[in-house]
Amino acid sequence: MDYKLIEKLQTFLPLGYLYLIILGILRDGVFFYMLGINFLKYSSIMDILISPIAELTSQPIILLTVTLMVIVFFLYYNFLAKNSHKKWVRDSIVSKSFLKKNPDAADIDLKIHIKKQAYFAIAFMISAFFLGGGLGTGINVKDRIANNNLKIKHRITDDSGNQKDIYLIDSNSAYFFYVEKGHKIVTIVPVSSIKKIELINNKMFEKGSFSSFLTL
Repeated sequence: MDYKLIEKLQTFLPLGYLYLIILGILRDGVFFYMLGINFLKYSSIMDILISPIAELTSQPIILLTVTLMVIVFFLYYNFLAKNSHKKWVRDSIVSKSFLKKNPDAADIDLKIHIKKQAYFAIAFMISAFFLGGGLGTGINVKDRIANNNLKIKHRITDDSGNQKDIYLIDSNSAYFFYVEKGHKIVTIVPVSSIKKIELINNKMFEKGSFSSFLTL
């Protein structure tokens, strides 16, 4: 059993998840800012803690893409580390600046440097995914609301029995954020005020459900 690997995982997993939580807060902050909402006022600690997982699993294609990219990054940098003695690796961007600062560095030092660069590259990729996704989705939803071009997928029934067809922007443990059909106003209501929510436009029952499954 590789105890050093276990120790590294015990160190990196909590730090990695903390990093994802910070990115989740920034992502939601950017997204809701585009809609004029301070989401922290409507979020519990639990909502913040699970936000990275909720974002990654919101659509299967997102989880698949991020997982695949992380694997590709690791394999690529591991390949560079294994070939660190070769000229084309030593002349690459990953190695050149390190060797310039450390001309007498041993091959093992270069390998360690390349492996560290893998973590920075993956961290940058994930941050770009979260922040870019928050900004892009926020702008898209804002424009759809302004142009009254929302895809209505849900119907809610409140505690008075009134029904509304809505575009559900998001939800957490305490609130629903939605726009009513034909309106341009973002409504925030407590979960307790909603008696029932129905999915009236379910992609999984459409033809070509496999592609719909990937982008649910």
